[in-house]
Amino acid sequence: MVLDGNAPESIARAADALAAGHLIGLPTETVYGLAADAGSDAAVRGIFAAKGRPADHPLIVHVASVAQVSDFADQVPVFAQKLIDAFWPGPLTLILPRRAGVAEAAAGGHATIGLRCPAHPVAQALLAACAGRGVHGLAAPSANRFGRISPTTAQHVAQEFGDELLVLDGGPCAVGIESTIVDCTRGAPVLLRPGQLARAEIERVAGQHLLSKEELLAPDPQAPGTLLAHYAPRAKLRLMDVRELRAALDMLGADAKNIAVWARAPLRSASRALLLRRMPDDAATVAQQLFAVLRGFDDAGVKLIWVEAPPPEPTWDGVRDRLQRAAASA
Repeated sequence: MVLDGNAPESIARAADALAAGHLIGLPTETVYGLAADAGSDAAVRGIFAAKGRPADHPLIVHVASVAQVSDFADQVPVFAQKLIDAFWPGPLTLILPRRAGVAEAAAGGHATIGLRCPAHPVAQALLAACAGRGVHGLAAPSANRFGRISPTTAQHVAQEFGDELLVLDGGPCAVGIESTIVDCTRGAPVLLRPGQLARAEIERVAGQHLLSKEELLAPDPQAPGTLLAHYAPRAKLRLMDVRELRAALDMLGADAKNIAVWARAPLRSASRALLLRRMPDDAATVAQQLFAVLRGFDDAGVKLIWVEAPPPEPTWDGVRDRLQRAAASA
């Protein structure tokens, strides 16, 4: 059931459902989440069951403000506090040491917890209403089956989970890809998942070099959305450069079918059965459209999706990461 997220009665109904241990669909500026009371291990187990997600794969806990960080985190390093002050509310998740005995299921049993303060007004209104009902944070991974395409509209969530799930409609997500994740438990910030925020901006605010996962001496900690294969459409996705795309289209000619192409470069095909879509030139717009475009290709019934590889510039890191993971699932 999709409700208007801007209506106070919808917020109250969703908050009551969460306080009673139920799941709801939650809009954020990044993607829609499948939310439950982070303090209730029983409710959180419902998320894992609904998504088909392994129980040891941690979830991000969404909080209304920095004041709720201490409800879940044991400590906040100085550089992490700087990031909070600069980027919250917004599309940044911080991995912090978890308070003992708190949000065990949401953390997947790990000693760390991922926290984010979303900027979406519907999410903020719901978190405030939940706090008044004794719910101090919402565990909310993307509202899709595990490993599949993340939802960026309320309708996407309804398609995934049916009419029985209460979904707050907050409109299309403005960012369109999941939050940047920075691990703050290793003495220096470590980028676990790129997103909208630029690496240089994170380093400037933190006052420290932002390590990559490849620079870690110890094994990479488990964090949400960091599996090699993730965000996958049903069709097989392949990243290709312009020369590969043109050569493949020329070779297939009028026989090309069951194929969708998303590219920035102008392309032509002799086939009327080919689904060809122009990709925007800027990374932010591509990120906002990415998952909706992939869902649209799946809905069209194509078997193959060919995507022009993103440019090497840092602004494309988040988009590149999602496309590489989607291609790894093929």
